[in-house]
Amino acid sequence: MGRLVRSCMQSILKLVNSLIGMVGMAMILYALWMIRVWQRHMADLPFGGGSDYAVPWFIYTFLGLGVTLCVITCTGHIAAETANGCCLYLYMLLVFLLLLLEAGVTADVFLNRNWEEDFPVDPSGNFAQLKDFVRSNFEICKGIGLSIVSVQGLSLLLAMILKALGPHQYYDSDDEYAPDRVPLLRNAVVVGDPVYGSNRDAWNIKINDKTTR
Repeated sequence: MGRLVRSCMQSILKLVNSLIGMVGMAMILYALWMIRVWQRHMADLPFGGGSDYAVPWFIYTFLGLGVTLCVITCTGHIAAETANGCCLYLYMLLVFLLLLLEAGVTADVFLNRNWEEDFPVDPSGNFAQLKDFVRSNFEICKGIGLSIVSVQGLSLLLAMILKALGPHQYYDSDDEYAPDRVPLLRNAVVVGDPVYGSNRDAWNIKINDKTTR
């Protein structure tokens, strides 16, 4: 029964963890598209005009977050497959730090009226476009954000449950042994002379031998 529950937890954790990986890949693709647009914009400027522009921090931050989510996804898949304690602890730590980062940014946005001043100026303009999109589609963005946070929290909970169940066991009870653990039992040989028939038959054979002599 414990093995079945552990297998179910592993499968669910892999599924939930895959959703985090899909979000990370979407962020990477969007960041690559923004880098392409930025490079095209810089190429249209006169020679040497692009040196006055600052680094588009928003694009590289978006790309870094996507790569981080993919790394967390790989770690979670390994942890779910092996059910190893160290891997599960590392996965839970990464997800917890990610949740803390998201909570800090959310608290700064909602509690600080001048939160935009905490971020440097983005020369690419993508940060302003993202703000305008979020404001115009606030309900949809709020639902997507809550869904992502819920998935991360669920993955953290599943990892904790899987850690509590412990690693794989070779047997469920003292009477059930795995064949690869006891190879000698499969090749057991009876030591001694085999006994054929009953004791009475053996006694009759001895009497007949004495008579013939």
